[in-house]
Amino acid sequence: MSWGQSMHRFANPARFLRLSAALLPWSAGAAVILTIVGLYLSLFGSPPDYQQGETVRIMYIHVPAAWMSLFVYTNMAVAAGAGLVWKHPLADLFAKAAAPIGAGFTFVCLVTGSLWGAPMWGTWWVWDARLTSVLILFFLYLGYMALVNAFDDPQRGLRAGNVLLLVGIVNVPIIKFSVDWWNTLHQPASVVKMGGPSIDPTMLLPLLVMAGAFTAYFVAVVLLRLRAEITQRRIQTLRLSAAGEGAQG
Repeated sequence: MSWGQSMHRFANPARFLRLSAALLPWSAGAAVILTIVGLYLSLFGSPPDYQQGETVRIMYIHVPAAWMSLFVYTNMAVAAGAGLVWKHPLADLFAKAAAPIGAGFTFVCLVTGSLWGAPMWGTWWVWDARLTSVLILFFLYLGYMALVNAFDDPQRGLRAGNVLLLVGIVNVPIIKFSVDWWNTLHQPASVVKMGGPSIDPTMLLPLLVMAGAFTAYFVAVVLLRLRAEITQRRIQTLRLSAAGEGAQG
């Protein structure tokens, strides 16, 4: 089976609903367990930083939220491409379902970054490359959500939103490499870097567990939202069919 055939195999809403029903309890359970374990390791199982003290614990929320903001947007852009090129019926709905979750992660990233930066930098905000590009990412999420709801024809809104997602993907590598390309107050990468992580294992473990918790949470919530979108689409189709039959009668 080719990649295209396997992709369209799950385009059937009924098949997707069966698959998501099986995945949902596992992803939700993983999110709860990993969150509990991650919070325990973050608050009690890891030491304070020798420079930042207890303030470093904000990292265990800030960094996974930053990772997820990029992860969700990248997946939305991939879905946008599938929707525009292959007319995948669930790709557009996935992007629409994922957008509020990605915006939430980005908002958490910005807020926790400010809380972390205030004692470290002496200011809540600076217009450096990393912070500014993440703020642009947040506006891209908001712009997408506004755009898909700005048209009377839902399909036109989804197509316009897909174009915005594909244009905005250029911001993702800018966020990732901004600390390497420009002078910035933001610290350079310490986990995903050439030569391996430079962060201490006692801090790396809770960071990775929290990243797993955030990922499982995203999977669970996006499945719920996508199932709701499919149900709403079915209701709209039935209403249109009933209205057409009424007009003919």
